[in-house]
Amino acid sequence: MYSIRVIARLRGTARVVVALSLAATTTPACGGSSDGLAPAAEPARSPPVRHEPAGRVVPVGHKPEGLALDPTTGVLAVGLTNPDRLALVDGDTGKTIGRVRLPESPRHLKLAAPGGPVLVSAERANAIVEASLPRGRLSTTRVGRFPHDVARAHGHLFVGDELGHTVSVVEGGRRVKALPAPRQPGGVAAVSDRDHVGVVGVRERALEVFDARTLESVGMVSVGIGPTHVVGAGERFFVVDTRGDALLEVRLDPLRIHRRTHLGGAPYGIALDTTRRRYWVTLTAENEVAELTDHRVLRTFPTVRQPNSVAVDPRTGRVFVASRMDGTLQFFDRRARGRNAIDEAARGRSVPG
Repeated sequence: MYSIRVIARLRGTARVVVALSLAATTTPACGGSSDGLAPAAEPARSPPVRHEPAGRVVPVGHKPEGLALDPTTGVLAVGLTNPDRLALVDGDTGKTIGRVRLPESPRHLKLAAPGGPVLVSAERANAIVEASLPRGRLSTTRVGRFPHDVARAHGHLFVGDELGHTVSVVEGGRRVKALPAPRQPGGVAAVSDRDHVGVVGVRERALEVFDARTLESVGMVSVGIGPTHVVGAGERFFVVDTRGDALLEVRLDPLRIHRRTHLGGAPYGIALDTTRRRYWVTLTAENEVAELTDHRVLRTFPTVRQPNSVAVDPRTGRVFVASRMDGTLQFFDRRARGRNAIDEAARGRSVPG
């Protein structure tokens, strides 16, 4: 069942956006706030590992979260906390080949372009750090309050300032504009045509889309009951609804939810393999990662504990998963044996929009 929700906001002049949302069959987590919005969704606290993780597991550092694989150098960048570092890992062997000191703890990592740099959201420093590859030389740009995620589009960086409720636009190493954003912006992604950027408001439970050329909002749509992260593919966005146990496909023309794929297991981290048209989503309540096509789950693989982050090597399809709990990095080839999920009634169900 679908419901109509109207999202209205004053931004200089009144603007009203009508959005389609999925009617929830469960009640959002309890908790209040001065603005009347539910708290942001978080990954599940993962149970102890019940199955041996697929592939290999190597130590990488304290509380790894945020992964970015560069297909040009073959380097995997891994964000570490206390001490705050960027670990540079050989994507073929899993060996750490360097560590780069960061000004603050990183959250999400993105690759600006093949060959680098790696874009690091340094939350408590209110900065975006660009780290060159493979040597890790740094440049830093001040942005808004508590940057959570970043994407590059049309020559700009778009940074979700989670506690500033803005999107910082960075050009040439400086913040040139701050755009109003949906409440508490979390995941940020550009679609592959590079003309649009999607920003998930994790408190507002909405995806707002901006034109990367004009910096104007083109609309906003409700996305589930607890969205967190997003990737872009072609002219579509795929939003992880962590509290709603689903992956939502959002189309642009018109802006709407086209499909909902049920996942279960508190999905959280997401990565896109553009070469094979596969999506990889971590299931934090199950210590698993799911392999999906556009509309169904193909297989699941056992992972390390607390799998908050995932990345894919587009050259080989190799998958990397970081354990926030025990400081390890898992990697396996997609030809590895996984659990077939196509015929399972509890997974892979899709609802067209």
